[in-house]
Amino acid sequence: MSITIIALLFVAYIIGSVPSAVWVGKVFYGVDVREHGSGNAGATNTFRVLGKKAGIPVLLLDITKGTIAVNLVWFQTQYGPFPAEIVPYTNLKLAFGFCGVVGHIFPVFAGFRGGKGIATLLGIVLAVHPQAALCSLVLFILVLIVTKYVSLGSIIAGVAFPLFIALVFKTEVLSLIMFSSIVAFLIILTHQKNILRLLHNKENKTYLLGKPKDLDELDKENPVH
Repeated sequence: MSITIIALLFVAYIIGSVPSAVWVGKVFYGVDVREHGSGNAGATNTFRVLGKKAGIPVLLLDITKGTIAVNLVWFQTQYGPFPAEIVPYTNLKLAFGFCGVVGHIFPVFAGFRGGKGIATLLGIVLAVHPQAALCSLVLFILVLIVTKYVSLGSIIAGVAFPLFIALVFKTEVLSLIMFSSIVAFLIILTHQKNILRLLHNKENKTYLLGKPKDLDELDKENPVH
C-alpha cells in the first residue's frame, strides 16, 4: 500500500472526526448536545435538542463529510500510482468512506464521543451508489413519516440498502455487496439501545421540523446519565 493511500485514509478519518453537532451546538447555542436528549453527537439529536435551525446545517455537514471522504480517491489518481495497480478503484473509495464514518463515530476532536454515523453513511453511499442510496433514503422518509421514529427508519433503510444493491440493481462488485452488508450491520450495532426501546415501546418520537423542547423537560424524558 502506498504512502499516499495511507495518508488519505488518515485524512478521511480526520474529515469524519469534525464534530458538526458538537461545534454548532457549543459555538452558536452554548450547548453540548451530548449532554441532552439521546446523548449522541449527531443530526437527529441536534434537531431534538436545538431545533431545525441547528439540525439542518449539522445534517448537511455530516452528509458532506461522507461524500468528501469517498472522493479523496481523486487525489490518489492525481498524485499516486493508479489505484487499480494497488487497490481496485471501488475498494479504495469504500475504504476512504469507512474511515470517514469511523471518524464520525469516534471523533478525535470530541473525545471520541460522536454520533451513530447515519448522515455520514448517507453521504458515503450517495457517492458510491446513488441509486441504491436514494431508494434507501425514500424508504427512511416513508418510515419516519408513518412512525415518527428516526431510529426505526434508519434501521430499516440500512438493512434494505444491501438488498437494493444485490437484488434490485444486481451489482456484481463483491466489495460493494460486502460494504453494504457492513453498513447494515453497523447501523444495527449502533442502534442497540434504540431497538430495545422500540421493543418496549419506550422509544421517543422525533418531529424533525417541530420546535425543540425545553432542555429540562427533554432531559427528564431522556436522561443521558
